[in-house]
Amino acid sequence: MITLIQLEYIVAVEKFKNFVKASEACFVTQPTLSMQIKKLEEDLGVVIFDRTKKPVIPTEVGRKIIEQGKLVLHHSRRISEIIEVFHQRISGKMRIGIIPTLAPYLLPRFAGNFKKKYPEVQFSIREMITEKIAEDLLNDKLDAGIFVTPYHDSRFKEWPIFYEEMKIYASADHRLINKTEILIKDVETPEIWLLSDGHCFRDQVINLCSIPENAESDLPFEFEGGSLDTLMKIIDKEGGFTLLPEIAVMDLPDSKQHQIRSFDNYKPLREVSLIFSRNFAKDRLIKLLFKEVQSCVPEFMHNKDRGSIVEWREG
Repeated sequence: MITLIQLEYIVAVEKFKNFVKASEACFVTQPTLSMQIKKLEEDLGVVIFDRTKKPVIPTEVGRKIIEQGKLVLHHSRRISEIIEVFHQRISGKMRIGIIPTLAPYLLPRFAGNFKKKYPEVQFSIREMITEKIAEDLLNDKLDAGIFVTPYHDSRFKEWPIFYEEMKIYASADHRLINKTEILIKDVETPEIWLLSDGHCFRDQVINLCSIPENAESDLPFEFEGGSLDTLMKIIDKEGGFTLLPEIAVMDLPDSKQHQIRSFDNYKPLREVSLIFSRNFAKDRLIKLLFKEVQSCVPEFMHNKDRGSIVEWREG
């Protein structure tokens, strides 16, 4: 008979690609873990791992067994949540991934409050790009992610939290600051500063401004980074402009507010969502987290109809 412990062991080996590291993660000795996996292989009459390869990799049938094992483990964890709900306890582990263009501005608004409200929840947060969050969600390294949608992947559920406007941030003496009316075509220039590849906000800006993939830059130097604050400081010093998400400019000092402008003919929005695997078992925690994050932004940002969502990823 297949046991949950055996499933945990094979999932761990697939994750770490090493029997010793997997045993350490499962808090058992390596011989114990190896023996249980060997017993499972004998009971099933198949080889789950190719031990001749370094690192260890699953066989073709082993890969299918592991994927099914992940589903079984997901559903088994649901039992613990049912018991916690029955006893009116809010506890458990929540591992969250959040993108760099949201983390500095959104986390201070909700993370501390969430932990104070639910002190028994083990709450951990990692800042990472969207594709890495998605990968770790599927590999059960994260429980939920906060990033920009639509993501167009049926393996995930997306719960839109809020909709933020994409605004213009320009140097104090830039032509856009004193312009009476700013249209989308006014920002289709080579003097726009962008984040590096891999950031969804960069892709949104490129899509919105119709910037050719290999367009020549008219900037004093090439910058590759993921910090919007760094972009703002560069613009203040070197000139030029960029687009910023609304939440990044909300708390700027009054002395900076004149450097922020909106488009007059169009209101581009980015949809920020809570994302989790369709097999996610912690329904109660995910609902509480969603409510906490949504409550930390102004209510007008909950309205999808106040503008048009800019896609960044093809469906």
